[in-house]
Amino acid sequence: MPETFAESLAAGYGFSGTALTLGAALEGGRLHPEPKVRLPLAMMNRHGLIAGATGTGKTKTLQLLTEQLVAAGVPVFVADLKGDLSGLAMPGQASDRVTQRASDVGWTWTPAGFPVEFVSLTGGSGVQLRATVASFGPLLLAKVLGLNETQTSVLTLVFKFCDDQGLPLLDLSDLRAVLQFLSSDTGKSALAQYGGMAPATVGVLLRSMVELESQGADRFFGEPEFDVHDLLATARDGRGIITCLELTDVQDKPRLFSTFLMWLLAELYHTLPEAGDLDQPKLVFFFDEAHLLFSDASRAFLEQVEQVVRLIRSKGVGVYFVTQTPKDVPADVLAQLGNRVQHALRAHTPDDETALRAAVRTFPKTAFYDLAETLTSLGIGEAVVTGLDPRGVPTPVVATRMIPPASRMAPLTPEELQADIRQSDLLAEYGKAVDRESAREMLAARLTRAAPPASGPAAPPPPKGGASTGARIGAAVLGALGTTVARSLGRELVRGVFGMLGGKPPRGTRRTRW
Repeated sequence: MPETFAESLAAGYGFSGTALTLGAALEGGRLHPEPKVRLPLAMMNRHGLIAGATGTGKTKTLQLLTEQLVAAGVPVFVADLKGDLSGLAMPGQASDRVTQRASDVGWTWTPAGFPVEFVSLTGGSGVQLRATVASFGPLLLAKVLGLNETQTSVLTLVFKFCDDQGLPLLDLSDLRAVLQFLSSDTGKSALAQYGGMAPATVGVLLRSMVELESQGADRFFGEPEFDVHDLLATARDGRGIITCLELTDVQDKPRLFSTFLMWLLAELYHTLPEAGDLDQPKLVFFFDEAHLLFSDASRAFLEQVEQVVRLIRSKGVGVYFVTQTPKDVPADVLAQLGNRVQHALRAHTPDDETALRAAVRTFPKTAFYDLAETLTSLGIGEAVVTGLDPRGVPTPVVATRMIPPASRMAPLTPEELQADIRQSDLLAEYGKAVDRESAREMLAARLTRAAPPASGPAAPPPPKGGASTGARIGAAVLGALGTTVARSLGRELVRGVFGMLGGKPPRGTRRTRW
């Protein structure tokens, strides 16, 4: 067993092979420039956690890891909540702070920019992304709508009905049409074999949808649906491409963007083939503000998240949760995260002290640090690190002074961002919405056909109380939701792991861009 800190450092981080460099080890006030604290590239699909209080350097660590993954040819997905990560597209600028940090840790700093595709849920700060209501499934959609378990079970019933009846749910207007039909006198009989729906529950669902639409979600649900194969693109020079989801315009809609990120993971899980152990991951996925995903989540939802995280590793995908403390992540999910970068924590309140103790318990034991003291005394850009070595064995816990990122540590200007978006290869594929025939039109057409025909050259006036039930419902659907011309047949109803009722058919391999 190594007896000194230097021996422990050499034994834990002196491995050979391609790795991502984090920085130099700190022992008290002393820096150890060699060996550098590193994470093996082949172990990056063992998932990880980047945690720390606000302003301690989490975003720069995410930026640093992204740069090195991309340079090694690994595509990366990042969610950019504050706009800070857009600077990845531009080379950094030398400054006294950067030069001093590089000198301290024994690192040769060279500015560099990286290939980035900017995407958005609203189309305002990137290429518009869309997903269908059908592929979201009832569990994810219930999370977005803030439904309880009873309301979620009703939503699941509605999805099952649409599957059986061949009614594609592409956007929110489709779901509204089905809900209105199933709550009508005609629809209640069609729903008898599935169970009933309380009018109050239908009202909650409809009101929740109106609220979601008022937040701009109607632009997100629809087609063309984003193909997750586009996350796996590489540049012509062999570097991976960064897909940066800009969330500055939906910061106040955490349920929408956090659930969309989970939808992406579920789609990756169902779309990608088994890969086993690889020399490097196919994709690394950074899930920023991870606590928003788990906040107020149902047990069923949490179980599905755990399943995806546990099994997606074998598809060659690494998932990294970025949040303030490890306790933001459920224990069953936290247990799947092999690589940990913990920035400074504060202990100003009793709750802070509880979070600090919980964070300490998530690390392997170390004879060289009092972790509770170390975690409260780290400076900006310093972190406690442990990972998995090339054999999958946890590396020693080491306080680390991080190397500076090579790209710009500031957002792009609005002009720079828009110029980059205009050059995007994704614009041709996702820039224009597609309006297909779906549940809304199909249901209205069926109800119209079911209405009894008028007798004679002139139909008699309807009896007191209005037209026939079928005609009234058909007219109500058409009147309330409008008509859509020239829609083609909607695609088969399939969903990801969250509430999937049928199998997910494979999609073709996407092209390599740039």
